[in-house]
Formats: sequence, structure tokens, C-alpha cells
Amino acid sequence: MCLNTGYPCDCLTHGNPCEPCRMTVKDREREEAHLSNDINVPGRSGSTCEPELNIHSNGVMKERGRNFGLMLSGIICLNILILGCALVSGSAYKDVNISSSDLQVFLIILLLLTSIWMVYYVVFTARKEDAIAYKDCHAGPVWLRGGLVLFGLLTIIMDIFKIASYVGYLHCDSAVKVAFPVVQLVFVVLQTYFLWIHAMDCVELQRNITRCGLMLTLSTNLVVWMTAVTEESLHQTTVPEYSSNTTKLSGRNIYSRAGYGDDTCKCSHTSCSLFKEAYYYLYPFNIEFSLFASAMTYIMWKNVGRVTEEHGHHKIKFRPTEVFLGPVAGVLLVVAGLATFIVYEMEILKYNRDEDKKDKVVMIHFVMNIVIVTLMSVSTVIGCAIYKVDHRDHVSDKNPTRSLDVGLLVGASLGQFIISYFSIVAMAGTGAKGYLNRLNLAWAILMVIQLGLQNYFIIEGLHREPFHEVQQISVLANPYVLQPGKDLSILEGSDMETKPSPVLTEDSLPNHTAEHRPKLLWKRRVLKEVCAFLLLGNVILWIMPAFGARPQFDHATETEFYQFNMWAAVVNVGLPFGIFYRMHSVASLFEVFLTS
Repeated sequence: MCLNTGYPCDCLTHGNPCEPCRMTVKDREREEAHLSNDINVPGRSGSTCEPELNIHSNGVMKERGRNFGLMLSGIICLNILILGCALVSGSAYKDVNISSSDLQVFLIILLLLTSIWMVYYVVFTARKEDAIAYKDCHAGPVWLRGGLVLFGLLTIIMDIFKIASYVGYLHCDSAVKVAFPVVQLVFVVLQTYFLWIHAMDCVELQRNITRCGLMLTLSTNLVVWMTAVTEESLHQTTVPEYSSNTTKLSGRNIYSRAGYGDDTCKCSHTSCSLFKEAYYYLYPFNIEFSLFASAMTYIMWKNVGRVTEEHGHHKIKFRPTEVFLGPVAGVLLVVAGLATFIVYEMEILKYNRDEDKKDKVVMIHFVMNIVIVTLMSVSTVIGCAIYKVDHRDHVSDKNPTRSLDVGLLVGASLGQFIISYFSIVAMAGTGAKGYLNRLNLAWAILMVIQLGLQNYFIIEGLHREPFHEVQQISVLANPYVLQPGKDLSILEGSDMETKPSPVLTEDSLPNHTAEHRPKLLWKRRVLKEVCAFLLLGNVILWIMPAFGARPQFDHATETEFYQFNMWAAVVNVGLPFGIFYRMHSVASLFEVFLTS
């Protein structure tokens, strides 16, 4: 029977279907097979459904393996963090029978295990070419890795000072206290190299092992961070021993037992106190190194098995000559803040027992902080106003780096929010009597405003597409363009001497482009000036608390209102997060500066 009735053919005569009939048969068979797949008709051919089953089963197996790896690595991280938190908390109290040596043995084990895994990862990825198929260009920008290297170098110097100090106690104290900084030094060097080379990796092979190793690295850095924060907090907030003054510190010029070596063990050389004082000033860099490494490790963990689009990233250049007012004003702010901070630290130790002179020093510190926070708030309002007239699109694609930046920014700011609100309640509860209390209240309120405005400014900037520069349009002369009256054969046989096509110049560009460029450059300039000023403002707000400024204890109103133990807990928990917030804001503002 001829299937192509509308087309004259002789397939009925010869019995063989012609080409149109064969095409019609194939189309009908394909349609029937498609319909049978849709309605799940029994009896369809097995060759049609086997690939689908294989694809479905492979997807299920991959999803199960991914869930297993995530669950196992999360359990490892959670257990290490809880155990480390218990040991760190117990070693901070004299009444708990956990010594600093016990904590350091635990840290040494973690550091060694993590170092072994990082060596294995580096060797494995070097031998397997297909282990890393994709790179996440957002995960390890140069400025973030550069900050990691800087903090790593300063942490190495701190470990060297620790070794030089603890060697003097070997004759009467545990050798673990010397072994720990040695192991940490090796760990810092290895981890800095590891993250510098592999921070952008999206691992495709041995995913579960990689997830567990990265969670081990993350938990190790967090335990080291908790240890350093606890030692620094104990060093800055010594609980008073005498009963006549239970609400104030016994003096900021004495060391707590966070400095290793007790009273019965004397140093064998005269430089112990010098090295001890030196490495305490380097603790903030060790803290920031651990947090930077933790954030970068978390991004690597999220990128395991991830497929990224390498062509979707914009090439951004850093041009410091594009701004002037913001950096100059920021540098002046940093210099003024450093000057008042140095005076504050020197005078507060000198007049610790003289209440009148100490109040004047604290007043200088309060005034300087109010000026800094006020100027930063005003500049942030200007930046937010520019966003209202900025019509750049928001970033549509999702990546773990951006989500982590926003999460850390909001989460870390909670520490400073807590301290500020506790101060506001204490000042309001006591009536804010006296100029110091009024200044403290104003500082706390302005700090809350500045944190909220800055969070909005940074988050909005991180979610905006980078500015696209208007390139000068030029048209090159094409020698193969046919001129009127010429034939192609004549053109090919000639010496290719043709008249150049007209080239567009700036004068011939459309008028709307020339009118649009000044507006774009003006908005970019203002945003860059604001980012530069806020960046330097956050630098000085990081320096002051990171290197010992504790007006929360030098001004006694909150201590008397909440009692020392409660207020010390609030400050010692919230302040490390507030310090990290300032450093994280510096990194985020630098990225907003580049994309602007």
C-alpha cells in the first residue's frame, strides 16, 4: 500500500516503498514510540527505556554520594568544634583541671592531621589531570589571598617569638609549649601555600574524601581561632583579686595566666618578658589568619563537584589614581585615630589609679570614635543615594562566595550590635549622668546606625553588576568590500588597492553616547571615593580594639550596671566578632571598589 498518496510513485507496482514513503514510515514509527513512552504502554521496546534508566540511576547514585559526603564531613566538623570548645573553655578557668598543655596536645594532633591531608591533596591533584575540571574565579581573588599571606607572615613571626619565650621555661615546664608553636609555624606555611594555589578548585574526583578533609581544615582553623581569642581576652580582661573593688580591673599592665609559665617557673633568660609582650601584639593577625583560612576553606568545600562558567566573569582592574578625596580623607582619619589611640593606651596605663585623669583620656577616645563613626555614616548615606540613581543590573547567578560574604558580614556585625545595645540599655538605665555616659550613649547609638547603613551599602554593592566602560568604537577598513561598479573577479586579480572605508571617530559617534559617559563616570567616581573612605575608616576601627583598646572596662558604668562577670562575658564574646567584622568589611569594600 502506498503511504504517500499525494505524490505520484510506482511503489505499488514494484512492491518497494519509494523515498517519500520510507520517510513517512519513519516519522510514524517515531511518533508512535514517543506516544508509547508518554503513556507507559506495556510492550514497548527495551532499547528505548534502558538509557533513561541508566541516566536516572546514575543521578540517584551521585546524589546519594553527595548527601553522604556532606553529612559525614558535617559530623566531623561538628564533633571537633564541640570538643575544642570544651577544652578551650575549660583551660580558661583556674578551677577547671584542664591545663594549657592538654589543650595544646589536642591542637598539635589537629594541626598534624590537617597538614597530612593538605599534602595528600596537593600530591593527588598534581598527579590527576582531571581531578580539577573547573575553577571558581570568585573564590580566591588576589587581594584575599594577599591578605592571607600577610597575616600568615605575621603569624609566623608570632610563633617565632613564642618559641623564643617558651624555650626559657623548658627546665621547669612542659616541652609541649615549645612544640605547639613549632607545629603551628609549619602548618601556617603549608596552609598558606595550599590556599594560594588551590582556593579556586572545584574538585571532581574523590569528592567525599575532599569534603571531609576540607571540614577537618575548617574545624582546625576555628579551634585555633577560639584558642587565640580566649588567650587575648584573658590577657585584656584580668579578673580583680581584691574584694574592695570587684567591678573594675586590677590593672591592664599585668598579664593573665594566658601567658605561659606560672609564678613558680622562672625564665632562664632575660628576654622572656620582651618576647611575651611582642607576641601578644601579634595575636590579632593570628586571629585574622585563622578566619581568612576558614572562609576560603568553606568556599572550597561548597565548590566540590560544582560546575562553573569560566567565561562569565568580568576582568576588573585596580586603578588607585581614579580617586583622591576618599583616600586622603581616610588616611587623615587613620592618622588621627592612631594618634589618639596611642595616647589613650599610654595614658590609661599611666593613670590607671587616678580616676580624673583616666576619665579625660577615655573622653578623648570616645570623642574620636564618635567623629569616625559619624563621618562614615554620612559617607555611607551618600553612597546609598548614588545606588538610587544607579541603574546597573543585579547579579543573577548564585555563587557560594557571595553568599558567604553576606552571611559573614551580617553575622559578624551582631557582635558589635550586642555590645552597643547593652551599652544603650546601661546608659538609659542609669540616666546617662555625666559627660562620659552621654558620650558613651551617643557612640553606641551612632555605632548601631553606622553598622546598619554600611551593611546595606556593602550588600547592595556586592550584588550589582560591574560597570561596563564605554569603549571607543572604531571600524577597520575591509579591503574585500566591493566598491560600486567592481566585480569580485576583478577585485581578486587586482593588487588589492581599494579605497579605505570610512572610520568612525568620536565626532561621528551618536550624541546619546557622548552625553551618557559623563554621568556614568560621575557615579563611578563618587562610589569609589565612598568605598575608599569607608575602607580606611574600618581599618582604624579594627586597629583600636584589636590592639588593646577596652573602653568598655575603663569606663565603669556598664561594669557596675551588669556586674563584672556578665559584662566581661558580653564583651569577650561580642568584641572578637566585631573585630572580624571590620576586617571582613575591608575586604568586601575593596571588592565593591573594584566593581564600581
